[in-house]
Amino acid sequence: MRGPRRIVCLTEEPTETLYALGEDHRIVGISGFTVRPPRARKEKPKVSAFTSAKIDEIMKLAPDLAIGFSDIQADIAAELVRRGVEVWISNHRSVEGILDYVRRLGALVGAAARAEAYADELQRGLDAVAARAATLSRRPRVYFEEWDEPPITGIRWVSELVGIAGGDDVFPERAAEPLAKQRILADAGEVVRRAPDIIIGSWCGKKFRPDRVAARPGWDAIPAVRDGELHEVKSPLILQPGPAALGDGVRALAEIVHGWAARRDGGAAEPGRLLP
Repeated sequence: MRGPRRIVCLTEEPTETLYALGEDHRIVGISGFTVRPPRARKEKPKVSAFTSAKIDEIMKLAPDLAIGFSDIQADIAAELVRRGVEVWISNHRSVEGILDYVRRLGALVGAAARAEAYADELQRGLDAVAARAATLSRRPRVYFEEWDEPPITGIRWVSELVGIAGGDDVFPERAAEPLAKQRILADAGEVVRRAPDIIIGSWCGKKFRPDRVAARPGWDAIPAVRDGELHEVKSPLILQPGPAALGDGVRALAEIVHGWAARRDGGAAEPGRLLP
């Protein structure tokens, strides 16, 4: 068996990818936030969160590689390195970056050909969603919210997936910012001024509350609020920079966009309706 044999996955995307590639036997520990695939939670010990990890428990697993993501896990990575563990912290933020991540991870475990085929499959799925979006008579303006207090706009891969699904992100300039703190809206009134047709919430770790969003001062003037176009996409589907976002995540976005288009072409939304 080539490559690392005892991998700790500090976030969900390496777990989902390795399972998809048939290399799950290499995984000895996972993130407690892992939900994909569901059986991973039953089969693998949970040893980390986003910003913390059970370092001693990880060391007991005798890993030869730990895989994490971005500055969020810098402290965890540093401690594991000090303990002698090899660490790979990926830092991809785009759709193309996710596809490349799949290819790189596959190559790392000696499954380059399977990873290339899997990335190609994911790309074909994106192409199909984009082709369907091309049939829309009008593209809706979309506000994607990652967090509510304070409001945080969507990260780059989310913004790109909104575009693939048929919408236009109303904060494309913020999507280019890699850190969440750089995407905080100091003035929530800016959303009112950009007048989105659709609002999508994906509050990491808690349920989206469209009623609270609709009740924000001045937001009753937003077309999305006026027409009841407030929707949720669960964070595991869209906020992990891995296969989930390029599959179920983008398809969920597409269904929201096409539902809006159907209601727009076929008549007004039901009064007071806040969820699909």
